[in-house]
Amino acid sequence: MSKVFTITEGLENMGALRTGGQGSVYKGRRIGPIITAVKLLPTPIQSESPDDKNYRNFLNEVDKLKKVNEIPNPNVVKILNSGITESGAFPFIEMEFIEGPDLGELISPPNDKIFTLKQVVKLADQLACALEHCHNVGVKHGDIKSNNVKFNVHSGNYVLLDFGLSIMSDEERRSSMRHAGAIEFMAPEQNEGKMLPQTDIYSYGVILFELLAGTVPFPLADNGETARNTVMIAHMESPVPDILKLRKKNLPTGWPKKQKEQEMDVPQWLLNLTYKCLEKLPENRYANGMELHEAIIQHSIANIKLNDSPMVDGAVLQQEPQAVVEPVATYQPEQRNMVRMSKPVFALLMLLLVGFMGYTGYSLFKNPANQNNTTLNPVTDTAARHTDSITKDLLKNQALSRERKRIADSITRATINEEIQKAKKNQHQPDTTMVDTSDTQ
Repeated sequence: MSKVFTITEGLENMGALRTGGQGSVYKGRRIGPIITAVKLLPTPIQSESPDDKNYRNFLNEVDKLKKVNEIPNPNVVKILNSGITESGAFPFIEMEFIEGPDLGELISPPNDKIFTLKQVVKLADQLACALEHCHNVGVKHGDIKSNNVKFNVHSGNYVLLDFGLSIMSDEERRSSMRHAGAIEFMAPEQNEGKMLPQTDIYSYGVILFELLAGTVPFPLADNGETARNTVMIAHMESPVPDILKLRKKNLPTGWPKKQKEQEMDVPQWLLNLTYKCLEKLPENRYANGMELHEAIIQHSIANIKLNDSPMVDGAVLQQEPQAVVEPVATYQPEQRNMVRMSKPVFALLMLLLVGFMGYTGYSLFKNPANQNNTTLNPVTDTAARHTDSITKDLLKNQALSRERKRIADSITRATINEEIQKAKKNQHQPDTTMVDTSDTQ
């Protein structure tokens, strides 16, 4: 394909992709295999100096546009470069080339006129994400339409393109939109040359309406001035048509009956969201892309919780209470002075306690019995002489008994503490028994 003019050094012009009143899009190639898309604006720059109003406005808008790519977004085309062409002195924007069809092509023959509900929700979410990204950095697109949204065949994402209108001055924008803009997608306030964040919201609503209904709310009969004025007045004054009636009318004849019934079950939140985007007054729409995307997220989550829960049969429902109750029954809250230990450890501790109690009882009753037996025997003169010695022996035996008891207590406590420490390390064992250690200390 022959070159019409040189874009800029190092950027080869490979021919026009699309032309229109708001500029033309050319396929460009950087030195090497990199393919890009170049948007040329129709108003030439007479002088590349700050004194030239058009050049100054162009630079100001390009500075705003650069913010779009400060944080990459998969649903927004990457802006690679901008400048003035070497021949013709036309302002241009160089963008990445997105390989794939645009929305206008996806709903044109031989494709179906409408999207499935699943496809609509995906597009609604991703395009709202693109608007959220742009509005968050202060950039208004101003020319959202089917041809400016492409499906990237490599990533599977919908991508918002062509920010050419966003870098025009208000005067250029007003003239361009009045005579060459996509009037079917224009918000009422654009007739006066205004461009607000809500303007993008309105055009977004027209796209959703088109994908759901199979047609835009106010179709253009022809490209004549009268037809354009009729559509603009309809945007300003006429009520929005019923989406469901148009969707039913435009359902593909090749769809099975069951699919047609399912596709007519449009979520009410999606209908309400589309109608709100198409409000005549900007203040009645979503304020910006952030508010719009948040609404989609909230409604989508609520819809999943209410309508997309898995179906289960009666047998599963009967078993479900046990599955829920049993894990709860095995759980016991942590309590003060309570220690968890396994059954074998608990049994060992009980044996130690029983043995300790038996030994203590034997020690307590052994010495008094011997003392009673000694006092019942006849006291001889020799015994009398050794009374003091016997008394000392008894006292010594009692002291030894108390010492043995103290040592046994210490051993028992040490054993219990050791078992408790082991039990704490093995708390992950599922079979547990609660032991109150406050009485044994």
